[in-house]
Amino acid sequence: MKINLERLSWVDVFLWVFRVVAIALIIIGIVNTLSSGKYTSEQWGTLIFAGLAQGSIYALIALGYTLVYGILLMINFAHGDIYMAGAFTAVFLADKLATTGFLAVHPWLSLLLLMLLASTISMLLAVLVERIAYRPLRGAPRLVPLITAIGASFAIEYTFRGLYGPGFHSYPDVPPLMGDVNMGTFAVPRVQLVVFFAALVLMVALYYFVERTKMGKAMRAVAEDKEVAMLMGIDIDSVIVITFALGGALAGAAGIFNGLFRPQGVYFFMGFVPGIKAFTAAVLGGIGNIPGAMFGGLLLGIIEALGPNLFLEGLGIPAANQLKDAIAFTVLVLILIFRPQGIFGERLSEKKA
Repeated sequence: MKINLERLSWVDVFLWVFRVVAIALIIIGIVNTLSSGKYTSEQWGTLIFAGLAQGSIYALIALGYTLVYGILLMINFAHGDIYMAGAFTAVFLADKLATTGFLAVHPWLSLLLLMLLASTISMLLAVLVERIAYRPLRGAPRLVPLITAIGASFAIEYTFRGLYGPGFHSYPDVPPLMGDVNMGTFAVPRVQLVVFFAALVLMVALYYFVERTKMGKAMRAVAEDKEVAMLMGIDIDSVIVITFALGGALAGAAGIFNGLFRPQGVYFFMGFVPGIKAFTAAVLGGIGNIPGAMFGGLLLGIIEALGPNLFLEGLGIPAANQLKDAIAFTVLVLILIFRPQGIFGERLSEKKA
Protein backbone atom coordinates (compact mmCIF):
# COMPACT_ATOMS: atom_id res chain seq x y z
CA MET A 1 0.00 0.00 0.00
CA LYS A 2 1.42 3.35 -1.05
CA ILE A 3 1.23 6.38 1.23
CA ASN A 4 0.74 9.75 -0.44
CA LEU A 5 3.29 11.87 1.42
CA GLU A 6 2.02 15.07 -0.14
CA ARG A 7 -1.41 14.62 1.44
CA LEU A 8 0.00 13.50 4.81
CA SER A 9 -0.53 16.29 7.35
CA TRP A 10 1.13 16.76 10.72
CA VAL A 11 -2.13 15.63 12.36
CA ASP A 12 -1.91 12.28 10.55
CA VAL A 13 1.69 11.89 11.65
CA PHE A 14 0.80 12.72 15.25
CA LEU A 15 -2.06 10.20 15.28
CA TRP A 16 0.16 7.43 13.90
CA VAL A 17 2.86 8.18 16.47
CA PHE A 18 0.24 8.29 19.23
CA ARG A 19 -1.14 4.90 18.15
CA VAL A 20 2.29 3.28 18.11
CA VAL A 21 3.30 4.73 21.48
CA ALA A 22 -0.03 3.80 23.11
CA ILE A 23 0.09 0.21 21.86
CA ALA A 24 3.73 -0.11 22.93
CA LEU A 25 2.97 1.17 26.45
CA ILE A 26 0.01 -1.17 26.83
CA ILE A 27 2.06 -4.18 25.70
CA ILE A 28 4.97 -3.26 27.98
CA GLY A 29 2.62 -2.81 30.94
CA ILE A 30 0.90 -6.14 30.35
CA VAL A 31 4.17 -8.03 29.91
CA ASN A 32 5.70 -6.51 33.04
CA THR A 33 2.61 -7.22 35.14
CA LEU A 34 2.18 -10.82 33.99
CA SER A 35 5.88 -11.63 34.24
CA SER A 36 6.03 -10.32 37.81
CA GLY A 37 3.52 -12.94 38.95
CA LYS A 38 2.04 -10.51 41.47
CA TYR A 39 -1.53 -11.60 40.76
CA THR A 40 -2.84 -15.15 40.62
CA SER A 41 -5.31 -16.50 38.06
CA GLU A 42 -7.95 -16.52 40.82
CA GLN A 43 -7.45 -12.79 41.39
CA TRP A 44 -7.73 -12.08 37.66
CA GLY A 45 -10.95 -14.10 37.54
CA THR A 46 -12.38 -12.11 40.45
CA LEU A 47 -11.53 -8.85 38.68
CA ILE A 48 -13.17 -10.01 35.46
CA PHE A 49 -16.45 -10.84 37.20
CA ALA A 50 -16.39 -7.50 39.02
CA GLY A 51 -15.88 -5.83 35.65
CA LEU A 52 -18.80 -7.74 34.09
CA ALA A 53 -21.11 -6.67 36.91
CA GLN A 54 -20.11 -3.02 36.64
CA GLY A 55 -20.14 -3.18 32.85
CA SER A 56 -23.68 -4.55 32.79
CA ILE A 57 -24.80 -1.44 34.70
CA TYR A 58 -23.05 0.78 32.15
CA ALA A 59 -24.70 -1.21 29.36
CA LEU A 60 -28.21 -0.68 30.73
CA ILE A 61 -27.65 3.07 30.95
CA ALA A 62 -25.94 3.15 27.55
CA LEU A 63 -29.01 1.59 25.93
CA GLY A 64 -30.97 4.73 26.81
CA TYR A 65 -28.43 6.90 25.01
CA THR A 66 -28.31 4.70 21.95
CA LEU A 67 -32.11 4.30 21.64
CA VAL A 68 -32.70 8.06 21.70
CA TYR A 69 -29.81 8.76 19.34
CA GLY A 70 -30.99 6.12 16.90
CA ILE A 71 -34.36 7.86 16.52
CA LEU A 72 -33.71 11.57 17.16
CA LEU A 73 -29.97 11.88 16.43
CA MET A 74 -29.49 13.69 19.74
CA ILE A 75 -27.55 12.90 22.89
CA ASN A 76 -29.76 13.00 25.97
CA PHE A 77 -27.20 14.23 28.49
CA ALA A 78 -29.92 14.27 31.17
CA HIS A 79 -30.05 10.47 31.02
CA GLY A 80 -27.50 10.02 33.81
CA ASP A 81 -29.72 12.03 36.14
CA ILE A 82 -32.76 10.01 35.10
CA TYR A 83 -30.75 6.99 36.29
CA MET A 84 -30.07 8.83 39.55
CA ALA A 85 -33.74 9.68 40.12
CA GLY A 86 -34.89 6.07 40.27
CA ALA A 87 -32.09 4.88 42.52
CA PHE A 88 -32.35 7.89 44.86
CA THR A 89 -36.12 7.50 45.25
CA ALA A 90 -36.10 3.73 45.78
CA VAL A 91 -33.53 3.92 48.59
CA PHE A 92 -36.20 5.31 50.93
CA LEU A 93 -38.50 2.39 50.16
CA ALA A 94 -35.56 0.04 50.74
CA ASP A 95 -34.94 1.58 54.17
CA LYS A 96 -38.63 1.23 55.04
CA LEU A 97 -38.71 -2.41 53.95
CA ALA A 98 -35.58 -3.12 56.00
CA THR A 99 -36.94 -1.33 59.08
CA THR A 100 -40.24 -3.24 59.04
CA GLY A 101 -38.47 -6.57 58.49
CA PHE A 102 -40.19 -7.18 55.15
CA LEU A 103 -36.83 -7.17 53.34
CA ALA A 104 -35.46 -9.97 55.53
CA VAL A 105 -38.59 -12.13 55.20
CA HIS A 106 -39.30 -11.50 51.49
CA PRO A 107 -35.97 -10.41 49.95
CA TRP A 108 -36.75 -11.28 46.31
CA LEU A 109 -40.17 -9.65 46.40
CA SER A 110 -38.54 -6.60 47.99
CA LEU A 111 -35.99 -6.40 45.19
CA LEU A 112 -38.79 -6.65 42.63
CA LEU A 113 -40.68 -3.81 44.33
CA LEU A 114 -37.54 -1.67 44.39
CA MET A 115 -36.91 -2.28 40.70
CA LEU A 116 -40.53 -1.48 39.83
CA LEU A 117 -40.42 1.77 41.79
CA ALA A 118 -37.04 2.89 40.42
CA SER A 119 -37.95 1.97 36.84
CA THR A 120 -41.32 3.74 37.11
CA ILE A 121 -39.81 6.94 38.51
CA SER A 122 -37.04 7.03 35.90
CA MET A 123 -39.48 6.18 33.11
CA LEU A 124 -41.93 8.93 34.07
CA LEU A 125 -39.12 11.45 34.42
CA ALA A 126 -37.69 10.51 31.02
CA VAL A 127 -41.09 10.95 29.38
CA LEU A 128 -41.56 14.28 31.17
CA VAL A 129 -38.19 15.56 29.99
CA GLU A 130 -39.00 14.53 26.41
CA ARG A 131 -42.38 16.27 26.51
CA ILE A 132 -41.22 19.51 28.13
CA ALA A 133 -37.61 19.96 27.04
CA TYR A 134 -37.12 18.11 23.74
CA ARG A 135 -40.40 17.90 21.81
CA PRO A 136 -40.75 21.69 21.31
CA LEU A 137 -37.19 21.74 19.90
CA ARG A 138 -37.53 18.76 17.59
CA GLY A 139 -37.03 20.83 14.43
CA ALA A 140 -34.31 23.05 15.89
CA PRO A 141 -30.58 22.81 15.04
CA ARG A 142 -28.81 19.97 16.88
CA LEU A 143 -26.91 22.29 19.20
CA VAL A 144 -30.13 23.63 20.74
CA PRO A 145 -31.41 20.27 22.12
CA LEU A 146 -27.88 19.50 23.32
CA ILE A 147 -27.77 22.68 25.40
CA THR A 148 -31.30 21.99 26.61
CA ALA A 149 -30.24 18.48 27.70
CA ILE A 150 -27.44 19.93 29.81
CA GLY A 151 -29.88 22.39 31.37
CA ALA A 152 -32.36 19.59 32.06
CA SER A 153 -29.57 17.61 33.72
CA PHE A 154 -28.80 20.38 36.20
CA ALA A 155 -32.52 20.99 36.81
CA ILE A 156 -33.07 17.34 37.74
CA GLU A 157 -29.99 17.19 39.96
CA TYR A 158 -30.86 20.21 42.06
CA THR A 159 -34.55 19.38 42.19
CA PHE A 160 -33.70 16.05 43.79
CA ARG A 161 -31.19 17.74 46.06
CA GLY A 162 -34.00 19.97 47.27
CA LEU A 163 -36.39 17.03 47.66
CA TYR A 164 -34.08 14.49 49.31
CA GLY A 165 -31.16 16.55 50.60
CA PRO A 166 -27.45 16.59 49.68
CA GLY A 167 -26.41 13.62 51.83
CA PHE A 168 -25.58 10.03 50.93
CA HIS A 169 -28.08 7.21 51.46
CA SER A 170 -26.99 3.56 51.35
CA TYR A 171 -29.11 0.58 50.41
CA PRO A 172 -29.54 -2.00 53.19
CA ASP A 173 -27.98 -5.43 52.89
CA VAL A 174 -30.09 -8.10 51.20
CA PRO A 175 -29.48 -11.48 52.91
CA PRO A 176 -29.63 -13.72 49.77
CA LEU A 177 -27.05 -11.49 48.08
CA MET A 178 -24.52 -11.75 50.87
CA GLY A 179 -21.54 -14.08 50.68
CA ASP A 180 -19.63 -15.63 47.78
CA VAL A 181 -20.26 -18.26 45.14
CA ASN A 182 -17.50 -20.80 44.55
CA MET A 183 -16.48 -20.78 40.87
CA GLY A 184 -13.95 -23.58 41.15
CA THR A 185 -10.58 -22.06 41.97
CA PHE A 186 -11.93 -18.66 43.06
CA ALA A 187 -14.99 -17.13 44.69
CA VAL A 188 -17.23 -14.41 43.29
CA PRO A 189 -19.53 -12.23 45.43
CA ARG A 190 -23.10 -13.42 44.94
CA VAL A 191 -24.33 -9.86 44.36
CA GLN A 192 -22.08 -9.53 41.30
CA LEU A 193 -23.55 -12.64 39.69
CA VAL A 194 -27.12 -11.55 40.41
CA VAL A 195 -26.50 -8.06 39.01
CA PHE A 196 -24.81 -9.41 35.88
CA PHE A 197 -27.42 -12.05 35.02
CA ALA A 198 -30.37 -9.80 35.88
CA ALA A 199 -28.98 -7.04 33.67
CA LEU A 200 -28.34 -9.59 30.92
CA VAL A 201 -31.99 -10.70 31.04
CA LEU A 202 -33.15 -7.08 30.68
CA MET A 203 -30.78 -6.47 27.75
CA VAL A 204 -31.97 -9.61 25.93
CA ALA A 205 -35.60 -8.62 26.59
CA LEU A 206 -34.99 -5.18 25.08
CA TYR A 207 -33.30 -6.67 22.02
CA TYR A 208 -36.24 -9.04 21.53
CA PHE A 209 -38.70 -6.15 21.93
CA VAL A 210 -36.97 -4.00 19.33
CA GLU A 211 -36.40 -6.81 16.84
CA ARG A 212 -39.55 -8.93 17.14
CA THR A 213 -42.50 -6.82 18.31
CA LYS A 214 -44.75 -4.51 16.31
CA MET A 215 -43.69 -1.46 18.32
CA GLY A 216 -40.05 -2.43 17.92
CA LYS A 217 -40.50 -2.53 14.15
CA ALA A 218 -42.13 0.90 14.34
CA MET A 219 -39.14 2.20 16.30
CA ARG A 220 -36.75 0.89 13.66
CA ALA A 221 -38.88 2.39 10.91
CA VAL A 222 -38.86 5.81 12.58
CA ALA A 223 -35.11 5.56 13.06
CA GLU A 224 -34.70 4.79 9.35
CA ASP A 225 -36.93 7.54 7.93
CA LYS A 226 -39.47 9.57 9.93
CA GLU A 227 -41.32 10.93 6.90
CA VAL A 228 -41.87 7.53 5.29
CA ALA A 229 -42.83 6.02 8.66
CA MET A 230 -45.44 8.76 9.12
CA LEU A 231 -46.86 8.07 5.65
CA MET A 232 -47.17 4.41 6.63
CA GLY A 233 -49.42 5.41 9.53
CA ILE A 234 -46.90 5.25 12.39
CA ASP A 235 -47.49 7.72 15.22
CA ILE A 236 -44.06 9.36 15.51
CA ASP A 237 -44.74 11.03 18.85
CA SER A 238 -45.90 7.77 20.45
CA VAL A 239 -42.80 5.93 19.22
CA ILE A 240 -40.50 8.62 20.59
CA VAL A 241 -42.29 8.59 23.96
CA ILE A 242 -41.97 4.81 24.20
CA THR A 243 -38.28 5.08 23.28
CA PHE A 244 -37.66 7.51 26.15
CA ALA A 245 -39.78 5.37 28.48
CA LEU A 246 -37.78 2.22 27.68
CA GLY A 247 -34.47 3.99 28.20
CA GLY A 248 -35.68 5.47 31.48
CA ALA A 249 -36.97 2.13 32.78
CA LEU A 250 -33.65 0.42 32.05
CA ALA A 251 -31.76 3.29 33.72
CA GLY A 252 -33.95 2.93 36.83
CA ALA A 253 -33.20 -0.79 37.02
CA ALA A 254 -29.50 0.00 36.61
CA GLY A 255 -29.79 2.36 39.59
CA ILE A 256 -31.04 -0.48 41.79
CA PHE A 257 -28.25 -2.76 40.59
CA ASN A 258 -25.71 -0.06 41.35
CA GLY A 259 -27.14 0.47 44.83
CA LEU A 260 -26.80 -3.23 45.56
CA PHE A 261 -23.37 -3.58 43.96
CA ARG A 262 -21.76 -0.39 45.26
CA PRO A 263 -22.19 0.22 49.01
CA GLN A 264 -20.97 3.83 48.81
CA GLY A 265 -24.55 5.05 48.63
CA VAL A 266 -26.71 7.20 46.38
CA TYR A 267 -26.97 10.99 46.22
CA PHE A 268 -28.18 13.73 43.91
CA PHE A 269 -24.99 13.94 41.83
CA MET A 270 -24.47 10.18 41.45
CA GLY A 271 -25.63 10.12 37.82
CA PHE A 272 -22.94 12.34 36.33
CA VAL A 273 -19.93 9.98 36.12
CA PRO A 274 -21.90 6.79 35.31
CA GLY A 275 -23.83 8.77 32.71
CA ILE A 276 -20.63 9.94 31.01
CA LYS A 277 -19.19 6.42 31.16
CA ALA A 278 -22.38 4.92 29.74
CA PHE A 279 -22.21 7.43 26.90
CA THR A 280 -18.60 6.33 26.44
CA ALA A 281 -19.81 2.71 26.29
CA ALA A 282 -22.42 3.61 23.67
CA VAL A 283 -19.78 5.33 21.55
CA LEU A 284 -17.38 2.41 22.00
CA GLY A 285 -19.93 -0.05 20.67
CA GLY A 286 -21.27 2.28 17.99
CA ILE A 287 -23.83 4.93 18.89
CA GLY A 288 -27.32 3.97 17.70
CA ASN A 289 -26.43 0.27 17.74
CA ILE A 290 -28.19 -1.73 20.49
CA PRO A 291 -25.84 -4.77 20.53
CA GLY A 292 -22.97 -2.29 20.36
CA ALA A 293 -24.17 -0.49 23.50
CA MET A 294 -24.44 -3.82 25.35
CA PHE A 295 -20.98 -4.94 24.27
CA GLY A 296 -19.47 -1.50 24.87
CA GLY A 297 -20.77 -1.40 28.44
CA LEU A 298 -19.42 -4.84 29.30
CA LEU A 299 -16.09 -4.04 27.64
CA LEU A 300 -15.76 -0.77 29.52
CA GLY A 301 -16.48 -2.50 32.84
CA ILE A 302 -13.81 -5.15 32.20
CA ILE A 303 -11.26 -2.52 31.12
CA GLU A 304 -11.96 -0.53 34.29
CA ALA A 305 -11.54 -3.62 36.46
CA LEU A 306 -8.42 -5.01 34.80
CA GLY A 307 -6.74 -1.86 33.49
CA PRO A 308 -5.13 -0.45 36.66
CA ASN A 309 -3.61 -3.79 37.62
CA LEU A 310 -2.85 -5.03 34.12
CA PHE A 311 -1.59 -1.90 32.34
CA LEU A 312 -0.57 0.75 34.85
CA GLU A 313 1.17 -1.25 37.55
CA GLY A 314 3.43 -2.79 34.93
CA LEU A 315 4.51 0.73 33.98
CA GLY A 316 5.42 1.55 37.57
CA ILE A 317 2.59 4.06 38.07
CA PRO A 318 1.77 4.50 41.78
CA ALA A 319 -1.83 4.33 43.08
CA ALA A 320 -2.92 2.77 39.80
CA ASN A 321 -6.40 1.85 41.06
CA GLN A 322 -7.24 5.53 41.49
CA LEU A 323 -6.84 6.02 37.74
CA LYS A 324 -9.56 3.65 36.51
CA ASP A 325 -11.64 6.57 35.23
CA ALA A 326 -8.67 7.87 33.28
CA ILE A 327 -8.20 4.41 31.74
CA ALA A 328 -11.84 4.27 30.63
CA PHE A 329 -11.69 7.55 28.74
CA THR A 330 -8.20 6.89 27.38
CA VAL A 331 -9.42 3.61 25.88
CA LEU A 332 -12.31 5.53 24.32
CA VAL A 333 -9.85 7.90 22.65
CA LEU A 334 -7.73 5.00 21.41
CA ILE A 335 -10.66 3.07 19.96
CA LEU A 336 -12.06 6.16 18.26
CA ILE A 337 -8.65 6.89 16.73
CA PHE A 338 -8.48 3.38 15.26
CA ARG A 339 -12.21 3.02 14.55
CA PRO A 340 -14.15 6.32 14.75
CA GLN A 341 -17.53 4.65 14.13
CA GLY A 342 -17.17 2.38 17.17
CA ILE A 343 -16.55 -1.35 17.40
CA PHE A 344 -19.90 -2.44 15.91
CA GLY A 345 -20.27 0.67 13.77
CA GLU A 346 -22.64 3.59 14.07
CA ARG A 347 -26.06 2.56 12.82
CA LEU A 348 -27.40 5.24 10.49
CA SER A 349 -29.59 5.18 7.44
CA GLU A 350 -28.24 6.41 4.13
CA LYS A 351 -30.25 9.60 4.44
CA LYS A 352 -28.77 10.40 7.85
CA ALA A 353 -25.26 9.49 6.79
